[in-house]
Amino acid sequence: MNVHSGKYKCTECGRCFHHNNNLTVHRRRHSGEKPFECTVCSKRFTQSANLVQHSRIHHGEKPYKCHLCDKSFRQSGNLNSHMRVHGNFSIHHLSSDINACYSKYQCTECGKYCRDKAALAEHKRSHSGEKPFECTVCTKRFTTSAHLVVHGRIHSGEKPYKCHLCDKAFNSSTNLNTHMRVHTGDKPYKCSLCNRSFSESGNLQTHERRIHSNRRCYECPYCGALYKMKADLKSHVRIHTGVKPYSCRHCSDSFTWSHQLKTHLLKSHNEGSWFTCHICEKKFTRDVILTVHVRRHEGVKPYVCSECTKSFCTASELRKHQPKHSDFKPFCCGSCGKYFKRKVTVVSHFNRCFKKLGFRDCNLLLQATISEQNM
Repeated sequence: MNVHSGKYKCTECGRCFHHNNNLTVHRRRHSGEKPFECTVCSKRFTQSANLVQHSRIHHGEKPYKCHLCDKSFRQSGNLNSHMRVHGNFSIHHLSSDINACYSKYQCTECGKYCRDKAALAEHKRSHSGEKPFECTVCTKRFTTSAHLVVHGRIHSGEKPYKCHLCDKAFNSSTNLNTHMRVHTGDKPYKCSLCNRSFSESGNLQTHERRIHSNRRCYECPYCGALYKMKADLKSHVRIHTGVKPYSCRHCSDSFTWSHQLKTHLLKSHNEGSWFTCHICEKKFTRDVILTVHVRRHEGVKPYVCSECTKSFCTASELRKHQPKHSDFKPFCCGSCGKYFKRKVTVVSHFNRCFKKLGFRDCNLLLQATISEQNM
């Protein structure tokens, strides 16, 4: 599945290069070698050019200046992206070095400038939807040959990018770089609304939607409950359908959620590992529960309310607090139609309301009628 050409071939992944120095740099992705070290913060890099760009963070240097406004940037690519803010600008406004690099390769669809002819051709496929690279195993198609190469490793099981600090290996350099943050503790993706930071951009996006957004795009077709995340809706629907997709391989038990199966395996079949608190030695079946438990020992409260100065140990505690700053009442009594801010309040009211009508046990009716729009 090698789609590259060149006389210098990587023995790890088969990628080829026209120049030996390019192969040398590429090999560092597999070995994890980073010979270029920042003298300020000791962060290391595979290429000297990356170190030069990084050092501008410490020095405050921004050599790429926009000639249409007063903004400046550390990298030419950032300047190129910024120029689109000005709409139909003339290329002669750019400095001579940027002009020479980008002037010949402009996209006629969106005006973006690319570094070379190949990059422009690749970019144009984002507009046309063209995917000329097809997997010979599953026929899935891709816009770039590089994406096809990485995909091919799913079928072959090849993982050429090895961590030099542990025994894990990965099918792409991106996944290896993300993994390395486990060892370094680096969390470059910071939330602008609270003090939390994340090792992956996807985790930051999930955090922003769960904690700081009120948008609920996913509606349950059975009860109308609204959810922020598609995964939450998928999990909720199992309450209505009774589907239990997680089956125990040792017995006939099955479960609605994966964490229930893990707990069952640990308690009933002694499979798995307990998570022990290093402070009080209490044991837990899940690492996330241990994390919250340790926070309570240490007094750590990473979830900060955007409306006041209060902070909380868990996201659910923050969610329970937030209605105090709003008149929004998402929970409705199925009997009298009265609305409430909190689920616990409507449950209590619902029981009293239906006892007045002569019902003794209204738990099943409660499950069918309560509007859980703020889970």
